[in-house]
Amino acid sequence: MKKYLLLSFLFLLSSPLFSQDKPEFHFGGALRFNYNYSTWKEGHQQRGGDFGYDMFSLQPTLKYKGIGLKTDIRIYSEAFGGYFMKFGWFDYNFTDENQIQLGLTQVPFGITTFNSHNWFFSLNYYLGLEDDHDMGGKFTHSGEGWEYSIAFFKNAEELSFGSYSDASNSRYSYDVGSIDENGDGTLQYRNKETNQFNVNLLKKLKTGEMAHKLGISVMFGGLYNLDTEKMGKHYAAALHYEFDIKKWNLKAQASYYKKDAHAPDGERKDVVALTAYGAPYLVAAEAMTYTLGVSFTQPVEWGPVSSLMFYNDFGYMDKTEEAFYDSYQNVTGCMITAGPMYIYVDGALGKNQPWLGPNYNTALAYGDEDAGWHMRFNINFGLYF
Repeated sequence: MKKYLLLSFLFLLSSPLFSQDKPEFHFGGALRFNYNYSTWKEGHQQRGGDFGYDMFSLQPTLKYKGIGLKTDIRIYSEAFGGYFMKFGWFDYNFTDENQIQLGLTQVPFGITTFNSHNWFFSLNYYLGLEDDHDMGGKFTHSGEGWEYSIAFFKNAEELSFGSYSDASNSRYSYDVGSIDENGDGTLQYRNKETNQFNVNLLKKLKTGEMAHKLGISVMFGGLYNLDTEKMGKHYAAALHYEFDIKKWNLKAQASYYKKDAHAPDGERKDVVALTAYGAPYLVAAEAMTYTLGVSFTQPVEWGPVSSLMFYNDFGYMDKTEEAFYDSYQNVTGCMITAGPMYIYVDGALGKNQPWLGPNYNTALAYGDEDAGWHMRFNINFGLYF
């Protein structure tokens, strides 16, 4: 049996699909600038917002003898976490439909690659349920009628390898971490993700000009507490649907998650810390989320401008703890495509949303009874090469 498997593997490597004599290398990247006007910031009101640097990205890809490499290394300002890797993996295509990835790869949960159309993503992103990337291996199948992904992640992005080192705040996607809740220099809610399994299954249907994707996603993994040195757990599930007809696209998803940390005595069990972009915050340990987004794309011929995509993405977080106040997000905008440039013009509204209001640390956890709707007008200019 072992001999048969070895001969089969050698045959695959020698087949035309993998018989590359020369490496295929491409060096891409992006540069982005951002205009931001936030209504809850008095200084923005006085000077009309701010326009500045967003990020610079390096995106090398390589393919050689059937083995591929793909990565995205991002450089933000120090205030937003500095430089870190968004993703980076090695891949191997068994066939045109089947691929395995190893490294920092996207977690197959919910609608992928994105459960949104706008620059801010959906509310799920801020809970680690959209465009999350972790360290592990993933097998994907993409056929005419079915798509599925099966993955195991040893942990989230790991930059320190000490026995009890906290998760770094410098990362692109939100993961469980630690936070100095009281500002006294001592970290609390010290958990790390470990040994996580994910399965994502999609049924694809096409009737005339209509295309449907109906899917289910499940996740289960461990939460290791650095103070008690005991293992908790976290899990999530989602039902999702995507629909395309002509110039229209619709994305709908209902998700549930729970994070059951083995926290020390005296520490709350109904919240956990998540972290990204250099700044952690607290979130409710259990919640349902509902997201709905629709877009319309109109081709145009306006000099370099080739298309306009108009969209609205709504998200609602229903926190299980009755004493907590729920969170909302709605983004209306347009993406302008002009050659290698993508320009997002967004009006983002939020209530108990950390990036769209004055309460950053606890908006997604306890929330605020008196929280109002706040608006951020944002224009992101990005050139991709």
